[in-house]
Amino acid sequence: MPNLVISFDQYKVIDPMPFEPVHQEKLSHGVIRQIEGLILRGILRPGERLPSERELSERMSVSRPSLREALADLQDRGLLASKAGAGVYVADVLGSAFAPALVTLFATHDEAVFDYISFRRDMEGLAAERAARLASDTDLKVINTIFNKMEAAHQKRNPADEAHLDADFHLSIIEASHNVIMLHMMRSMYELLREGVFYNRTVMFKQRMTRDTLLDQHRVINDALQNRDPMGARKAVEAHLSFVESALSDQQKSDRNEAFAQKRLEHETGR
Repeated sequence: MPNLVISFDQYKVIDPMPFEPVHQEKLSHGVIRQIEGLILRGILRPGERLPSERELSERMSVSRPSLREALADLQDRGLLASKAGAGVYVADVLGSAFAPALVTLFATHDEAVFDYISFRRDMEGLAAERAARLASDTDLKVINTIFNKMEAAHQKRNPADEAHLDADFHLSIIEASHNVIMLHMMRSMYELLREGVFYNRTVMFKQRMTRDTLLDQHRVINDALQNRDPMGARKAVEAHLSFVESALSDQQKSDRNEAFAQKRLEHETGR
């Protein structure tokens, strides 16, 4: 039997495994992580007021000093803002999404309007498809609740509430898609829309026939989501935004024609 020779030079000393001592997390760090998560997930929204210090410390089961330390850290990093005598609010973190000069450029060029709608069609179609697959039952209840509010607001002569709920409905779908990057990007886009940067949303809701069509389209979107039909939801959103694009184009043409008609009238009556 041949002799078996083992050379220990073949073997290297293995470094210790990369584990480190476990330290108990400071309570303030736990508070920070929880509030960060709520902001990231869009549950705490820009401008929303946090509960009082007393209520917050009780809800989170932490001492007030730990809570103050956490809130101070979040304020230093620009996620929260303190208003004298009014409490602590979620900072307007959306304000930096677009530079003011770019916002002005958007508002003064029609091509930005249609690029905006095209962008929304792509993003929201994807969000609806994801929501139909990934949304929890509670997510779908939120979407359905907002749609029910839209139906109730549809009966009012003033379309302001319905127009506001329209934005809430679309954002609830994006929230249900569970992509936090898309959520904050699209929420920023909607803030510009609410401010009238791209177009006046209430114009479309002033015409009864258009309001009826828009509600029917939102119903189709909601039905597809509640039935967990990914492609049906995506197609419904894309069809809806294509209608919005067409309606805006028609409105712009109508406005231009009216401007020329006014000039003709002035010319005729001024003779």
